[in-house]
Amino acid sequence: MNRFRRLFRSDASRNRLSVPPGFDRAKPFLKSTLLPAIRAMAPTLFAFAFAGVAHAQGTMDFSGATTLMNTFKTFAIYAGAVICFGGLIFAGIRMMSGRFQDAIPGLFGALFGAAVLGWGAGWIGSLTGQTMQ
Repeated sequence: MNRFRRLFRSDASRNRLSVPPGFDRAKPFLKSTLLPAIRAMAPTLFAFAFAGVAHAQGTMDFSGATTLMNTFKTFAIYAGAVICFGGLIFAGIRMMSGRFQDAIPGLFGALFGAAVLGWGAGWIGSLTGQTMQ
């Protein structure tokens, strides 16, 4: 039992590590010299971080964006044509079978396809400065 009491004794003062003699002087040096220097240099370093971005202004090339928008315009033309044609076929089959009530959604689908074809491609073309052909 005495063995366990020696392990868990309440006198912890003998278990402290010794501190080297100059250690307590390092902390005031850090607070008095290094931290104010960092605080003084922080705005300058922050400005230098964004200086490279300011020099890059005006050198951006958007020719790839024009190509991408032309791709979107071509997709809008083809998608509008397919939607319009599919709606007309759907409505035509329903009308030929005599179910005119069921043909109405197909006619609205054809109208939507025409809107995508006309307005969608025209709007995308206006963003790139090109007109529809």
